[in-house]
Amino acid sequence: MTTPECFSCGQEARLDALPLSERIAFDRHWRVAHAFETALPGWLVLLPRRHVTAVHGLTDAEAATLGAWQVRLSRALHEVTGCVKTYVAQFAEVEGFAHVHFHVMPRMGDLPQELRGPGVFQLLRRPVEERVASDVVEGTARSLHSRLMPPP
Repeated sequence: MTTPECFSCGQEARLDALPLSERIAFDRHWRVAHAFETALPGWLVLLPRRHVTAVHGLTDAEAATLGAWQVRLSRALHEVTGCVKTYVAQFAEVEGFAHVHFHVMPRMGDLPQELRGPGVFQLLRRPVEERVASDVVEGTARSLHSRLMPPP
């Protein structure tokens, strides 16, 4: 079930029409998108494909694959970006984004100290001139897609 006023559900409803950066990988329960308005290439968002607003509302089937997705995404980000580790966070508190979603962010070796840990969220909602260019987002999405989705 999707909810029309939910941004994530709206994207899910038009899955086939989304750019690759909004459907990098998916299965029956989860979809992976590249974050928008970010200054960090490879900032991913892992979303359940049905509307749910709290982790305790995940089904057993969704929960059973959540950890595997987080590890798969971390490995793919390491391969694609060369990051030394990944951060994983879940809040779902911003207006219009109450749909559960997990941020999976590459932590590069040269990331300034003030942007490490929770400071990484300073790289989200950046002004247009600081955001990752759309061609870089799409290139990152293609590289991740090839590692995460089996060939047809």
